[in-house]
Amino acid sequence: MPVDVKVASDSPTQPDPAAPPPRKRRWGLRIVLIVAVVLIVLAGGGALAATLYARDIGNDIQRVQAFDQVPEAERPAKEQAAGDAMNFLVLGSDTRDPESTGGSRSDTIILMHLPADRSGAQLVSIPRDTWTHIPKSADGQHGNTTAKINAAYAWGGTPLMVRTVENFTGVRIDHVVMVDFAGFKDIVDALGGVEIDVETAFTSTHSLNKDSVRKFAAGPQTMDGATALDYARERYAFKDGDFARIRHQQQVIKAILNKAASGGTLSNPGKLNSFLRATADAVSVDETLNIFGMAGDLRHLRSDSLTFYTSPTTGTGTRGDQSVVLPDKAKAKQFFAAVKRDDVAQIKATGTVK
Repeated sequence: MPVDVKVASDSPTQPDPAAPPPRKRRWGLRIVLIVAVVLIVLAGGGALAATLYARDIGNDIQRVQAFDQVPEAERPAKEQAAGDAMNFLVLGSDTRDPESTGGSRSDTIILMHLPADRSGAQLVSIPRDTWTHIPKSADGQHGNTTAKINAAYAWGGTPLMVRTVENFTGVRIDHVVMVDFAGFKDIVDALGGVEIDVETAFTSTHSLNKDSVRKFAAGPQTMDGATALDYARERYAFKDGDFARIRHQQQVIKAILNKAASGGTLSNPGKLNSFLRATADAVSVDETLNIFGMAGDLRHLRSDSLTFYTSPTTGTGTRGDQSVVLPDKAKAKQFFAAVKRDDVAQIKATGTVK
């Protein structure tokens, strides 16, 4: 479970809580928070932090112990060629989804790669039903078996998910961002809605509406928080199920980033503050992440700086009575090796862009 910690000030003396932070730092923190949301669902990366705006900057943020049960001996080494490149694991759970049983599974899994030159970010969605090896949990009661990848969170929390994703990709995780989709609705509403171009008309039967039904027309439209959440989590209405949901999540992430970075949001202190407060309530980060340091690294990111991929697969199949996603091991090995080396050209050449 996440625990609250205080954010340390960059200086030994505490700033006047009534005074606004310097312009440069305030902008950096805006970008950190915006990218944190984007890397949700993140989507996505900037998979990072949640702090409060302006005079509330010193308030508590949530931290999660992500690496305390991850044995160093089993972790992949960082490639020397990768330099200062960083890799974030973005995990999202939807406790409002009728499918959820206590919010124990991570329904969104994104590996975000931040290149050494900080020129952009590559976000790789790993389908939650990916069939892979899960290491043994720290308590010895679960794992050491092949299962759907999101079972790792149910069996061993964030540390076991880190171990599983590192084992699956061969990429070392530097930081973790957790997103609670229960707060996703408030984030979108704080922005005044987001613009989404719906590719095809469909009906969601797992909606937040009282009758659990919401109809989506094809074409561009403005979605409020409840509508965007229904759009981003629906999978039963589509033949390609979770792959369609991944596309829609990535679409909504881009829409959030575009709206959050727009002049109408950044120039309106009340709207910006509401957005950042909602983000802070929905996001927690690992105990090692320096949000102030990352602010500078992420200040240039915009939606056109982000490239979305899906982990290579051969499609779907069954294992026992379970419907699963089957990884394309050969293509995945080549693709994630490029991520590990920070070879952005090879990532683009070997990845499936979504």
